[in-house]
Amino acid sequence: MDERAPRPLREPHPSRLAPDHPYRKEIIAAHDAALASDEPGYLDPQTGLFVLTAAFLANRGTCCARGCRHCPYVNT
Repeated sequence: MDERAPRPLREPHPSRLAPDHPYRKEIIAAHDAALASDEPGYLDPQTGLFVLTAAFLANRGTCCARGCRHCPYVNT
C-alpha cells in the first residue's frame, strides 16, 4: 500500500492542479461537492470529462501512476 501525501483530500498537489489554474475555484468546488456526496467523481467544469475524487482514489490503496488530478499519493 502506498503512503498518502500529508495534505487534506480536498487539496490537490500543485503539479496536478496549479494554484493559478483559471478554473481552480470551480474544480475545487466540484471536487468538494463530490466528496460531500460520497460520489466517485465529478464532471470537469472546463472539459466535461469525468474526474475521480481523492477519496475514491485513496480507497484503491495505491497510486496507479496515470496522473490523476486528485491523486492522494503524490508527494513531489
